[in-house]
Amino acid sequence: MTGLTYPQFHAAFVLPAVLTLLAATTVSRRHAPERTVWVRGANRSYWLDVTLLVALAMLYTTPWDNFLIARGVWGYGPGRILARIGYAPVSEYAFFGAQTVLTALWLSHLRADPADERRRSRRRRTRERLLGVGLAGAVGVLGVWFLQSDPTFYLGAILAWAAPVLALQWAVGAPALLERRRTVLLGVAVPTLYLSVVDRIAIGQGVWELSATYTTGVTIAGLPVEEALFFLVTNVFVVQGLVLARWVRDRWL
Repeated sequence: MTGLTYPQFHAAFVLPAVLTLLAATTVSRRHAPERTVWVRGANRSYWLDVTLLVALAMLYTTPWDNFLIARGVWGYGPGRILARIGYAPVSEYAFFGAQTVLTALWLSHLRADPADERRRSRRRRTRERLLGVGLAGAVGVLGVWFLQSDPTFYLGAILAWAAPVLALQWAVGAPALLERRRTVLLGVAVPTLYLSVVDRIAIGQGVWELSATYTTGVTIAGLPVEEALFFLVTNVFVVQGLVLARWVRDRWL
């Protein structure tokens, strides 16, 4: 066997990124307190939110992930995994948590957008929430439609799985997220790009492989479009979840 194993993938790409961001956070806090990260003054509550998100990520993703592996949407090269829980490798569960922590660490370095929701009338905020729920509903309907065909099955599975979370987040806090859109966009973009690149490397190394039957065959620089979409929506979950947790705390607690 040649190429990376799944644990080696974590050691080569995930753990170094987490440790680098953690070190940068520590240095920033010690040497530039006036330019502290986005979580200034709320470090403890922020990491409690991250811990909760890790737990939710595990609970929400595990059944979906196991179902798709059992269906044959993707699999793993010979000798690339050490053990399984259900259909998924142990390293897969570790990845759920590691991605959440990595994205949270990146977000913690960003300055919060200045936000004043009073600029939005109550009627406008209601419209924004309804529009968000409607958009999430459309994502879900599109996902269910894609599930009817084998080549778009994985694409549909991602969209149908993402829709309930997006609907909840946008129903609760669409106006707050729009007020903080720069933070959200930058918080999502960088970890999505990084994880997409390392995912492409993992596929090239044979750590995992996607089924030609259940994917469209469309790629971006060699990365299946489904994988790029997966990292996009999961990082949206994390960033929006953390931004909204802070918004709820600042507003009501």
